[in-house]
Amino acid sequence: MKKLIPIVFAISLSIGAMAQQGFTIAENKAAKEVNILFNGKLLTAYCYYDSSMKPILFPVNTVDGITVTRQYPIHKVPGERTDHPHHTGIWLNYESVNGLDFWNNSTAIAPEKRNLYGTIRHQKIIGKKANGNTASLVTTATWIRPDKKILLNETTTFNFTVKGNDFTIDRITTLKATDTTVFFKDTKDGMLGMRVARELELPAKDKTSFIDDKGNVTTVAPSGADVTGMYYSSEGLKGDSVWSTKGRWAMLTGIKQQKNITIGIIDHPLNVGYPTYWHARGYGLFAANPLGRKIFSNGKEELNFSLQPGQSTTFRYRIIIHSGDYLTSEEMNKQADAFAKVK
Repeated sequence: MKKLIPIVFAISLSIGAMAQQGFTIAENKAAKEVNILFNGKLLTAYCYYDSSMKPILFPVNTVDGITVTRQYPIHKVPGERTDHPHHTGIWLNYESVNGLDFWNNSTAIAPEKRNLYGTIRHQKIIGKKANGNTASLVTTATWIRPDKKILLNETTTFNFTVKGNDFTIDRITTLKATDTTVFFKDTKDGMLGMRVARELELPAKDKTSFIDDKGNVTTVAPSGADVTGMYYSSEGLKGDSVWSTKGRWAMLTGIKQQKNITIGIIDHPLNVGYPTYWHARGYGLFAANPLGRKIFSNGKEELNFSLQPGQSTTFRYRIIIHSGDYLTSEEMNKQADAFAKVK
């Protein structure tokens, strides 16, 4: 019988390895996380921490395990920027909803000013499925005022796919007004955003200061030699020139841990404001804002969007996390064509 033990052990290891192939979804209610794993390794997690003021995907990793999102403020990493504490992982919200700022809310806001900010609170996981190279997670959340009045009910479907070195996230979010009109004022900060790792920022020699609509100033430090990022847009623009321009996609390339990485974000033709304006900052904020027009167009356009009671709208975005040779414009165009067919 002793000779059978190694064989049985080997079979059990083989079965265990097979069980880890493809996507698995592991919810940790105590930690307020839903981990999305591929072949047993974390690709991302849907997190609804009390401190984040909104649900986020954090961290976000490549298929081969390189983290492309900034760790701060969830974790402290030497050399990372500590500006904009509300820039965490990948998120969706907006700066002015019935006069409340959902975008800039964080634990850094002084208590006496919190009446100016809205919060998005996770409610339920209503669906999850993992099947080989694909997985999905369906969640609900509420957009609430400081007095706990609900302005919007949110339902979001995350569709995850791995194909080769591509980790693709489709985020489809429906926002439905409750019993009051919900007004999205044309403003700079929105709608889908992510904050990338230090190495993927654009190189910068000078300090830069940014001011929000309430007069708060944030100063961003210059970059070091390890900063390698570069933006490209579907309209042929490059670098800082991508900011404040329209396009059906934009991508960010750079090097981290000696690997070439591309992050692509694709807009959808059915979204309000398509094609979106890109709020793509060199310091690492990579965002698509379909509702902000005035600041990006120097006053030539304006879009003040509203939902009547019970009315809804849906925002659809595709995010591609790729490692290996940089994606080309032709490859991004093919991805955008394919995503346009998703309803």
